[in-house]
Amino acid sequence: MFVPMQLHLPSPIQQLVEPLYEKMGVQVFVKREDLIHPQISGNKWRKLKYTLQKAAEKGKQHIVTFGGAYSNHVLATAVAAHALGLQASAIIRGEDQHNEVLNYCKSVGIKLHFVDRLNYTDKDECLARLFKGNTEIFVIPEGGASPEGVQGCEEILAENTEIFDHIFCAAGTGTTASGLYSYIQKNKLNTILHVVPVLKNGDFIHNEMAKYISIKEQLELHTSYHFGGYGKSTTELLRFIIRFYHRHQVLLDQVYTAKLVFGLHDLIGNGYFTRGSQILWLHTGGLTGLHGVKTDLEQIDPNFTEVFSKNDPLQFK
Repeated sequence: MFVPMQLHLPSPIQQLVEPLYEKMGVQVFVKREDLIHPQISGNKWRKLKYTLQKAAEKGKQHIVTFGGAYSNHVLATAVAAHALGLQASAIIRGEDQHNEVLNYCKSVGIKLHFVDRLNYTDKDECLARLFKGNTEIFVIPEGGASPEGVQGCEEILAENTEIFDHIFCAAGTGTTASGLYSYIQKNKLNTILHVVPVLKNGDFIHNEMAKYISIKEQLELHTSYHFGGYGKSTTELLRFIIRFYHRHQVLLDQVYTAKLVFGLHDLIGNGYFTRGSQILWLHTGGLTGLHGVKTDLEQIDPNFTEVFSKNDPLQFK
């Protein structure tokens, strides 16, 4: 398998220490998928790996994908395509706009097509209108959701020998969760997968996962930690990001990982787990999403300007 640039694999597992964990008698670990690469971080690389390999096998030189204005998937696709010498285009949800993430994407050569939110929902029509039946393009679904994405996410747990009682991941499309669950089932692990949907009415994630895998047991959805919906956040969540960073030196994003860890802490505090449980949560990267709330974070904690600059994936070339 080709590698577009230097990737730091396998991603390490790190134990975290909190008075809460000690009080409730649990051990908590994080798999630092965010350290794989600054821009192709976390599950973004996992979902792209076999998808890009499939494009190469088909001889396609033009990658097309979809995403929002701060999409980490679009960023990862742009950087990976640039490294591989591929042409890339992205259909962006919403009006023509500029921000740090989109500007970075354009700087590595991806062409952006802005489509209003109503028309964006019909992706087949978008493709037909913008690419007029061009058979040379290779389409990657929004968020990298595909069987190849599931295959790549299976490898997340295969890298390490440790076995945990509980594994937590955030979910937007269910692709990463499907890969983790598939690995647990194939290897007959005595592990429960906990999925925290970051959208409202997150029960739909079960059906999304069922498109790829056969779901039996060992799966729990926690749908109460969406904080208003996809891409939404509150002051409470932003304060949680700041506190967590100052305690652990691990930065969370408000779209996925902060909701995941907030939910995990809430469950631990309410005695959800038996004493002695070992819990792993997955840091899926995506820190560029913080650009959307950078000002809000700095208003809460002016010193966070320095923290953000040090951890901003867009600062690394």
